[in-house]
Amino acid sequence: MVSKSVLRKLSDSELEKYLKEDNRFVPEAVKVAVEILEERGRAFSEVEKTAIQQMIQSKKETAEAKLTEEQETWKDHITEDPEAIKLYSRMTILVCSVFFTPVPGSILLFLNLIKLKKYIAGFLALAFGFLFLMFQKYVLLSHFDFGTSSRYSPEIGVIAVGALGLLVISVLATPKKLPYRAASYILPVALCVATAVLMYFYFQEWFSYYPFARAIHLFRQ
Repeated sequence: MVSKSVLRKLSDSELEKYLKEDNRFVPEAVKVAVEILEERGRAFSEVEKTAIQQMIQSKKETAEAKLTEEQETWKDHITEDPEAIKLYSRMTILVCSVFFTPVPGSILLFLNLIKLKKYIAGFLALAFGFLFLMFQKYVLLSHFDFGTSSRYSPEIGVIAVGALGLLVISVLATPKKLPYRAASYILPVALCVATAVLMYFYFQEWFSYYPFARAIHLFRQ
């Protein structure tokens, strides 16, 4: 957010820099600079006003285009094209990672990246999933109390970091806007079921800080 009080401290010559065509200031800052200059008696001709408005509009359109491009980068681009490669969706990987630890999510991402011939990134994703689980167990549990039931409790943040880590690897390693067909849910479901079984038998040892594992533990009791 642009602070008008901060810009008021600038001299007229410094504010004039906000009006140059090649300036890197956000459109809101340019608009505020114009307002301050007018308050100080600077008179703008109709030509100047039109040019400034066009520059502000251009900056807004550029910012919107950049935001859209960034959003497209993070989105899944699922298609019905029978020729497209089959991959597990990012949403599937995220859901598996949030509810069933990063391990099943990392396995799915590993298989995606191997299909795309991104071997180093694939093994990195696989290692991340297993190492992050151990990181949660042996490091974070020794520093935080995971007994709170608050939705802002530390374990929720820890779980989110693991899932987001896999998402970042996926975004960086997968070609941008790659169209693909969603792969079958059979393997993701099998991995989640297998993890749920492990949660049932090894709750205290490994999974006590996972909300879904706690639900399984309560059902077991």
